[in-house]
Amino acid sequence: MAYPCYGAGPGGGPGGFPQQQQDPLYQYFAAVAGQDGQISADELQQCLTHSGVAGTYKPFSLETCRLMIAMLDRDHSGTMGFHEFKELWQAVNSWKSAFMAFDRDRSGTMEAAELQQAVATFGYNLSPQALGVVMKRYSTNGKVGFDDFMSCSIKLRGLTDHFQVRDTTRTGKVTFQYDDFMQVAMSL
Repeated sequence: MAYPCYGAGPGGGPGGFPQQQQDPLYQYFAAVAGQDGQISADELQQCLTHSGVAGTYKPFSLETCRLMIAMLDRDHSGTMGFHEFKELWQAVNSWKSAFMAFDRDRSGTMEAAELQQAVATFGYNLSPQALGVVMKRYSTNGKVGFDDFMSCSIKLRGLTDHFQVRDTTRTGKVTFQYDDFMQVAMSL
């Protein structure tokens, strides 16, 4: 298994709880997090680029890294602590596996039908119109690369999570105040 960061030694980085320090991923996290014990979007981009997690795909953009942090930033600090990082690492690997499974021709991209199957596997039932909007936003010449697939997956997860919190009766309908809607939309 390749770990996400480089240059971490047994004593590198900030201190942590003993169980964290025993986690092999913690040393990699600590090497990037530095003294503050948090990873910013810039640090995450550097970390993921050097990890090789993207494989032969294009490295993650800074915007995708910002989305990754926002997805798990429970304290709204704009950074990621170790537990959030560990959760992200699992999510990235799951999304990478899904991408590889649905990129059947190994082109490094997904077309609309492949993307529809992938998001359906995640439990999202997008209408053809919604899929069309997703393809316009995340594709280049009708093909979605891995970085854009990650951004799309994060947005779908975040928007769905925010929607479900407000859909207390599970009717598939919610009411948003404008400011609330803007906070949700802009936080992702």
